[in-house]
Amino acid sequence: MLRLTNIKKSYGISGTERLEVLKGIDLQVGKGEIVAIVGQSGAGKSTLLHIIGTLDRPDSGTYEFNGSEVMNLNDKKISEFRNKEIGFIFQFHHLLPEFTALENVMIASMIGGRDDKSAAERMLAEVGLKNRMNHKPSELSGGESQRVAIARALVNSPGLILADEPTGNLDSENSEAIMELIFELRKKLGKTFIIVTHNDSFASRCDRVISLQDGKVIGTRLLNSIETE
Repeated sequence: MLRLTNIKKSYGISGTERLEVLKGIDLQVGKGEIVAIVGQSGAGKSTLLHIIGTLDRPDSGTYEFNGSEVMNLNDKKISEFRNKEIGFIFQFHHLLPEFTALENVMIASMIGGRDDKSAAERMLAEVGLKNRMNHKPSELSGGESQRVAIARALVNSPGLILADEPTGNLDSENSEAIMELIFELRKKLGKTFIIVTHNDSFASRCDRVISLQDGKVIGTRLLNSIETE
């Protein structure tokens, strides 16, 4: 489904000096996999996730998605690709406080070109919030708010979901519930997940764990073998 080859990324820090963040990343992810990316702060995890999500462009390297090169697309086509193919879940749910759970999910569908209330309702029901759709974020628990964020990530039916520390702001009970939900959604909807996490328990339940250090892949652990595309 996804293939990164020799991805490099650096940022200017002063004058002509640059900080190398990614130093030649190779990564393949098959359809239906749940892959964890782990490593210490500063290893390049979030930068890699931003490049996979086309929120940033690499300095060099190739990024193929379902056999097509992504980074050759212009900005408009990149945006279209992102809205269609990729959903995002962040550590902080980033819900708009003045809108209900349903409206927050519908906004994502409208950005994706679908003003589809029924799709938003279905996704909220899918994540266990059928009876909380008309509640605003201030009326939801942290775990419920993160479920709204997951529904928002899924409403446009993307094939790939990127999650940056999705349990990092939750207590242990809600963290466990969100982990269970992600694995359930993979089973029911066939979604692919790439998850940056410091949660060792979460990582150990994924199909593969990719370890980053100083902008390089230093190890891959296969934990669960599944058939992928």
